[in-house]
Order: sequence, then C-alpha cells, then structure tokens
Amino acid sequence: MGKFIGRFLIFVVVGIVGVGVIASQFMTQEEPERANAAPRPVAVFVDEARLDSVALQVTSQGEARPRTQISLVPQVAGRITYVNPNFIEGGFFEAGETLVQIDDADYRLAVTRASAQVAQAEQALARERAESELAASEWEELGDGEASSLTLREPQMAEARAQLAAANASLQSARLDMARTRISAPFSGRVRAKNADLGQYVAPGTPLGEVFSTDAVLVRLPLTDHELGLLGIPIAYNAAGGAGMPVELNATLAGRQLTWQGHIIRTDSAIDPQTRVLYAIAEVTDPYGDGASDGTPLAVGLFVTANITGRDVENAYVLPRSALRGQSNVYVAEEGGTLSVRTVEVIDSNAQEVIVSSGVRGGEMVVTSPIRGASDGMRIQTFGDDGELIAAYSATYDDEPAEEGLAETETGEADSDAVASAG
Repeated sequence: MGKFIGRFLIFVVVGIVGVGVIASQFMTQEEPERANAAPRPVAVFVDEARLDSVALQVTSQGEARPRTQISLVPQVAGRITYVNPNFIEGGFFEAGETLVQIDDADYRLAVTRASAQVAQAEQALARERAESELAASEWEELGDGEASSLTLREPQMAEARAQLAAANASLQSARLDMARTRISAPFSGRVRAKNADLGQYVAPGTPLGEVFSTDAVLVRLPLTDHELGLLGIPIAYNAAGGAGMPVELNATLAGRQLTWQGHIIRTDSAIDPQTRVLYAIAEVTDPYGDGASDGTPLAVGLFVTANITGRDVENAYVLPRSALRGQSNVYVAEEGGTLSVRTVEVIDSNAQEVIVSSGVRGGEMVVTSPIRGASDGMRIQTFGDDGELIAAYSATYDDEPAEEGLAETETGEADSDAVASAG
C-alpha cells in the first residue's frame, strides 16, 4: 500500500513539471505576424483603345456562275455532218461561229421548190395584171358608166398577189430552215457540256450541249440584315448605270492565293424564305481577260470569299477582339490600378478587332487577358504587350513596391506564367 502511494506521488509530480514546461514555452513564444487581409493585385495585359474613322467590312461567300448560259438545241431535224473542233468540254468559241452543222440537202431542195413557186406566182400575177389592164381599156371603148370590180378583174388580181405573198413566205421559211442547219451561239464563250457528235441524227429540241458566255461572271452573296446595315445598301439595290459597290473576291487555286475585283450590281428581288438572308449579286467583267487575276480567270464553279467595303463610320473606337467580354462588356484599367467594367455599343467585330461607338474613350487601356471573377474596383497590375509594367495603371502591394514582381493568384503562385500564356 505504501509503495502504491509513493508511485502515485511521483506520477503527479512529473505531470505538474510537464505542464509547467509547456506553459513556459507558450508564454515565451513570439506572437506571429498578422497576415495582410487586403487582396493582392491581379496581373493583366492591356492594349490602347484607338479612336479612328473606319470603313466597315462585310465578308461573305458564294459560287462563281456565268451571267449567260444556254443549252444548244436544233430547230430542224437531220444528221450531224460537221462538229467544230472547239465544240468540246472547255473549248472556246466566238460569237456566230458554227459549232454543229446538220445535213442541209433536203433544205436546199426545199428552197429550190419554194423559189419555183415564187416564179410561178410572179408569172400569174403579171398575167392577171395584163388582163386587168386590157379589161379596163376595153370598158373605156365599149362600156357605159362605171365598170364593176369583177369586170376589171380586181378579185383575180388580189388572188394573184396573195399567191405570190404565200410563195415568198414559203421561200423565206425554206431559207430559214436551211440556215438553222448551222448551229451557233450569239456570244463568245466556252463549252460546258457536249451531248452530241458527228453522224448522230437529231430532232428539233434535242440537247446538243451547254455553253456559257465569258463576258461576265456573277457571284450570289448571302447577306444578313445586320450586314445590310453595315453596307448601307437598300433591299431593292440596283446599280444600273453606275459602277456599283466594290467587292474583292478571294480563293485559293492550285496552291496560290488569287484575288479578283468586282462590283455589287444588284440584290435579289426577295428574301430567301428558308435562310432569311438577302442575296447580293457581285459581277466580275471580262474574267478571262482584263478581269483575270495574274492571268488566272475566275473559273465558273469556283467557291470564293468576298470582302465588301461598306459605309464609313466617323469617331469609332477600335479595340482588340480579345477585349470584348460576352456580348457588350469591356474591362478598362483605371489610373491607380483599379478595374472598371464598361458596357459598350458594338458596331461590328471580326477575328482581330471589335469596333464600338460608345462605352470607352480614345487612349484608355482595355484589358485583353482573361480575368477570373472580375468586378468594379478590383486591384490590378497592368502590363503592356512587351511585358513591361505600366506603373500609372498598377496598384502596389501593401508590403512591397509594385515594381518588384507580378501579383499572385489565389493559390499564392506568381501570375507571370498565366499572364504570359494569356497574351
């Protein structure tokens, strides 16, 4: 019993000594420094908003088509006796050049028969005219009073004239049929398709091929309502008598970037009911001559991109495309290193720039790098495209100068890599 009490007293003494040691350590330990509660500035890249006069641009796409394209069909029947060597796919021809010739032997015979009928009708008319003059002379010598039309053979004269007119019409028809055995196009152009060849018998209306004119190429360009506003053209636009709005057509052909110059000459008569767009018609004149690009014509069927120059906007603000947040927000770096969230009125935008009419001023610094949880009054450190700190638009750390480094992210790591990658 006494041994147990002794051990217990020893345990109590050791515990009291340990508690005292721990208490003394807490009492002598220095108080930790209080962390700075103010958030550190966020590093951002900026660019300057530029005040400028801007010519609005609209980009569209379309397929090059010939202005005039027809199917060659014969108006008479017969066997093909001649085919022009240029009447092949891709062949060139001149206006009025014979492309296909149909056997005209039967039609020449028809002309001969019609000519004979004309000669007979002329002879009959001459005979009736002589007899009519003789009847008139005899009535003057023997008759009394006014002679009747039948006495003067006027009906017979009218019939003879009618017979002559019919014979002449038959002759003209025979000559026209013979001329139609020679098939040509009324314009200079190219052959798109060939459907008949030498020795083939064709009837009226048989397709012989398709040809198109090379004087002009048209491109139908779809335009939305917003794009029509940028161009400033009415729905019923027609440049008749004028040059029309300039348009630049681009395409890559055989590994080369080619450009053709044209004009918007008119718009379609109605809005497309399915796509709800209005098509504008661009025209390139003489695409195989003066309108060619470095000797390369604007080939029919080529898909091209059109850049149309629209109306001019005075006092517009041009920003980098990366400065636009959502539909209409822009972050602006204020002097002293605070962030301002602005709402802008967007006129137009493309992959490189956004054009606005209000919300910013010329010379202001707009933020181009991503920011998480941006808000008005956020403290920022501002860097130019070259990575140099812009001190006038940068907030400083409470415990170190702003020039000593970039702000830290929420994880405590330096923002330099994030900002560099965002740029």
